[in-house]
Amino acid sequence: MAFLDKTARSFFLVELLQGLGLTFRYMLKPKVTLNYPYEKGPISVRFRGEHALRRYPNGEERCIACKLCEAICPAQAITIEAEPREDGSRRTTRYDIDMTKCIYCGFCQEACPVDAIVEGPNFEFATETREELFYNKEKLLANGDRWEAQIAANIAADAPYR
Repeated sequence: MAFLDKTARSFFLVELLQGLGLTFRYMLKPKVTLNYPYEKGPISVRFRGEHALRRYPNGEERCIACKLCEAICPAQAITIEAEPREDGSRRTTRYDIDMTKCIYCGFCQEACPVDAIVEGPNFEFATETREELFYNKEKLLANGDRWEAQIAANIAADAPYR
């Protein structure tokens, strides 16, 4: 009986007709494909993208040189050097991240007591050379300035769950 069933299914091309039916069913539905460079899909507020150093609203950098992010980084991608200022507070003189080592775990962001280092919403930071992926303090601060509105909105949206 199984032999007759298998023979009948191959003679009438049942699998082919089922596949064509599925194709025609989806042909009439709206397309789900995004035209990527011009259309972008939604990104979660917890997305971990390009790193950025944030500033306070008065323009002063947030990093207090506690070096918790450097200590917790499993890839040892962060290097910080600091010195005390005239008012007795500490600020960084050097803050480097080797993005070729970074594993985007988010530990640096979670360890920071003042939300100075964050992983922002930018995922389009491809480069042509390896040297462009060595981020210094100036580049990190520029990223923070560029993405501050989005970063602040993401932190505010995620605040009830932290």
